[in-house]
Amino acid sequence: MRIAATADLHFSGARQSILHDQLSNVRNEADVLVLAGDLTNYGQPDEMEPLLNVVVRSRIPTIAVLGNHDYESNKQVELMRMMTGSGIKVLDGTAYERDGVGFAGTKGFVGGFGRGMLTAFGETELKTFVQASIDEAIKLERAMAQLRTPKRVVVLHYSPIAATVVGEAAEIFPFLGTSRLAEVVDRHGADLVLHGHAHHGAHEGKTAGGSPVYNVAITLLQARQPAAAYRVFEV
Repeated sequence: MRIAATADLHFSGARQSILHDQLSNVRNEADVLVLAGDLTNYGQPDEMEPLLNVVVRSRIPTIAVLGNHDYESNKQVELMRMMTGSGIKVLDGTAYERDGVGFAGTKGFVGGFGRGMLTAFGETELKTFVQASIDEAIKLERAMAQLRTPKRVVVLHYSPIAATVVGEAAEIFPFLGTSRLAEVVDRHGADLVLHGHAHHGAHEGKTAGGSPVYNVAITLLQARQPAAAYRVFEV
C-alpha cells in the first residue's frame, strides 16, 4: 500500500486553490491519504468545510486525526462529524483496516521524552495535566489492540519520540509530544508511525523498539527537495 501523508495544513479559505493544486495528483501516487492533525487554524467548522471540499475532490480514501489547533474552539466533535460525513476515517483512539493494513490513531498529547517525561507527582493541577497525556496513550493502546492485520500504521499529531522534534527550540520539546506514545507503539509493534506538530523538527527517527517514525508537517515537506505537500510511504 502506498500512503501519502501530510500534517499541519492550518487550512484557510485563502489556501483552497493552492491545496487543490497540491493534491491534484495524489490519487495517482498513493492508495490512501493520511492527515496527521492541525487541519484547521482555530477549529472552526467554516474552516473545515472548504478543506473537506478539496479532500473529497481528490478522490482518494482519507484517514485523519485531529490536532491541538482543531480543538481550539471546543468544536472537535462537530469537526469529526463533518469529516466522517464526508467519508474520512477519523481515528480517535480507534482503528481502521484496509487491504491488509491496519491504521491506529489518536491525537496524542504533550509531556516530554525519556527521563524528562513529566510524572503525576505534586499539585492536583500537575496530575490533571499528566493524566491527559496518560489518557491519550491509553486511547492509542486501545486502538492498536484492535488491529489484526499483518501491517500496522500509527497516526498521531504529537510526536512519540524526541528525534523528530530536533530542530525546534529545546525549551519546547516537552510540549511537542511524549514518550508514553512510543511505549505503546513498542508494545504492539508498528511498520510506520506518522505525526506532525513539530513544524521545524526533523524528518525521521525510530522508537526504542525500532519502529520508524516520520514527521510529516507540511512545512518540513515543502523544505525538502523537491518540495511537496505530502510524502509517500510504502508498507
